[in-house]
Amino acid sequence: MGKQESVLLRLPIKKRAHLAEKLIASLDNLSEEEREELWADEADRRYQVYKKGKMSSSPSEHVFKNALKKIA
Repeated sequence: MGKQESVLLRLPIKKRAHLAEKLIASLDNLSEEEREELWADEADRRYQVYKKGKMSSSPSEHVFKNALKKIA
């Protein structure tokens, strides 16, 4: 954790909550390219975790079947 993060985490709870709201709202204004980059980074991170054996996988048929059961 960097010095700035340490300082921000010591802010009073209301100020941290306000900052969190502003940060989350700022994500709504991302360009399509920024969104694609974030998703690609996340996909790569998950793939690396999977390759290390720290994440299991399921066939897509099972995933979709379970998802449909949950929303039915």
